[in-house]
This record gives sequence, structure tokens and C-alpha cells, in this order.
Amino acid sequence: MANLTAHVGIYDTYADWEIGHLLVELRTGRFTGTPVDVVAVAESLEPVTSMGGLRVLPDLLLADLDPAASNLLILPGAGIWDADGGHAFTAAAGRFLEAGVPVAAICGATFGLARDGLLDKRRHTSAAAEYLAASGYAGGDLYGDERAVVDGDLITAGPSSPVQFASATLGRLGLASGETLEAYEAVFDREDLTGYPVLMLAAHA
Repeated sequence: MANLTAHVGIYDTYADWEIGHLLVELRTGRFTGTPVDVVAVAESLEPVTSMGGLRVLPDLLLADLDPAASNLLILPGAGIWDADGGHAFTAAAGRFLEAGVPVAAICGATFGLARDGLLDKRRHTSAAAEYLAASGYAGGDLYGDERAVVDGDLITAGPSSPVQFASATLGRLGLASGETLEAYEAVFDREDLTGYPVLMLAAHA
């Protein structure tokens, strides 16, 4: 498989934990056998401070982000979304979806996508239906009360589902089998260690 690249949007107060599982599995490929290049994208090259206080130096300007050079755009939650911010990132998400490149959004980022019209015709989930309704969007009938939802090139999840977010995204990219992903959720979400042997087989496949 050719080298894959995932771009992750970063902005002040981005929620570290929401994308932590996904970034680790993409970058290491420990259960997929396919390491993915992870590139941090921001509106400037100045350091960004996460909600957990980590200072991260962006790799790429958002203005230079080309969907043709990417396999995935990841958008975490952050304070900006509820403060009517992040429009440049939702515009980028629109370009990715138009180009047929997956977009994975979690928590507040789903609010931004809803607010800017990207969830009006796509099945999705978030923290709660009422949360997205406050955006004034027209896609309420397509909301699913699920841990993660995949609709074509769009993956969405709520803030309490980082493991399912990772699993759904890895599945959409075709990086892991259904059996491996079920074992992954068993171990990392349900503390069911019966899935561990399956993950070890995947790690050494």
C-alpha cells in the first residue's frame, strides 16, 4: 500500500483525548500494519496549545492543504466551535468531501460542520441531538444516537467515544478488519481482554 497521510486540524484548546486513540493507531500502525504519516495543520505556524496544555508546532498551513495530497482530515473538538469559530477548517472539510477524501470530526467539530451546512444531507452523530440543533442546521432527521457514524466519506462521533471514533475511521480507511476493530473496542473501551489475542495477531500479521 502506498504511503498514507492524515492531516489533523489543530487550534487553541483542541481536545487532546478525543483524537488521541486515532492518532496513535494511525501513526504507529501497531494493529493495522500500515503506519500513516500524521501532519498537524493550523491557520498559522505559531505553536498551538491543546486543552490539556500541550504546545504543538504545526507542520503545515491550512491555506496550503490540498485534499489531493491527503487521505484523511481529522477535526477535534475545541472551544472555537461554540464561539462561532473554525470556519476555515469547515471550508477545508467541504473541499475534502467534494474531492471524495474522508473527514473525521468529533464533538465540537461536528457542531462546526452542522453550522456550516455539511451535515444537512449526511448521516451523523455528536454529543447530543440538542447540541447540534442549536446550530440551526437542517439535518436533524439524519442524526443518529450512536457512538460513531460513518456516512460515505464522513465519520462523526461524540466526545465520550474516542475509541469508537478511532475504530470507525480505521475501518473507513480500510486499515483493519471488522474482527480487529471489534477486538480493539473490546480492549480499549470495554476492558474486555478476550480481544487482546486478536490484536496481537493483527500486530504480527
